Amino acid sequence: MTRKIVSTSAAPAAIGTYSQAVKVGNTVYCSGQIGLEPETGQLVEGFEAQAVRVFENLEAVAEAAGGALSQAVRITLYLTDLADFARVNEIMARYFEAPYPARAAVGVRELPRGALVEADAIIVTDD
Repeated sequence: MTRKIVSTSAAPAAIGTYSQAVKVGNTVYCSGQIGLEPETGQLVEGFEAQAVRVFENLEAVAEAAGGALSQAVRITLYLTDLADFARVNEIMARYFEAPYPARAAVGVRELPRGALVEADAIIVTDD
């Protein structure tokens, strides 16, 4: 199988030596997204705004790969404060319906650019 690099201006450009996503067959491996506005590259303010932006960025990458975030089979969340766990669950519920993807939530000391939340995803598309 060949791998295809996925890139879209609807999500923030990579800020390092990685791609927004890589698609192999019908599986899309999305890099971690933080709450950066695609247009400005600036981090949005506050936990809720960052979490929403994270899922919007992942959705944009999924669409660029020919899929949708709702096709995610695995999500990993990274939180700088595990006290935000319940809030991220509420926000995630706006983007997913049962049956939900597998998920892990990891408490971390810090994230790039001082972000409060990051998420990556593995998505399986129909094609």
